[in-house]
Amino acid sequence: MKVVAFNGSPRKDGNTEILIRHVLAELEREGIETETVHVGGKSIHGCIACGKCFENKDKKCVMDKDIVNNCIEKMLEADGIILASPTYFADLTPELKALIDRAGFVSKANGELFRRKAGAAVVAVRRAGSVHVFDSINHFFTISQMIIPGSNYWNMGIGLDEGDVEKDEEGIRTMQVLGQNMAWLLKKLNA
Repeated sequence: MKVVAFNGSPRKDGNTEILIRHVLAELEREGIETETVHVGGKSIHGCIACGKCFENKDKKCVMDKDIVNNCIEKMLEADGIILASPTYFADLTPELKALIDRAGFVSKANGELFRRKAGAAVVAVRRAGSVHVFDSINHFFTISQMIIPGSNYWNMGIGLDEGDVEKDEEGIRTMQVLGQNMAWLLKKLNA
């Protein structure tokens, strides 16, 4: 089994990545392979609604000058997908949103490619706006017919400066419980 985390933060080793690492550590303890793909800070074009994915039905976006098709391949190979973002003006990063839109359309065009995969959101926030980010990511999972594991609180960690989320004990515990629940779910789905 494998889980791929897509980090929408342009900051390598920032708060978003720290939160992801706590989730992945729990998955790895359960013998699940993990990988993190950095999409934040990359040049990713948004969906242009050309409809070519519905015509071609080749599990790819016709725009092939960025990493989106590589990300879609990784999503297809994975049993679980984590989408993570810092909170930017009460929303997710534009790179992660572009990935969601394009991967979502490719999935729909090819018969619901992500159906019944596990999906979890991870959100870093300074103070407020994270619930909207959490909801936006979960909208992708639900419209894609994916299964969302819960945690003991919404999947967010609070911190301003790099590394501050480590001081958010509740946020770290939430990530650990999320990883444990995602591992349990994946084992049930793959039994």
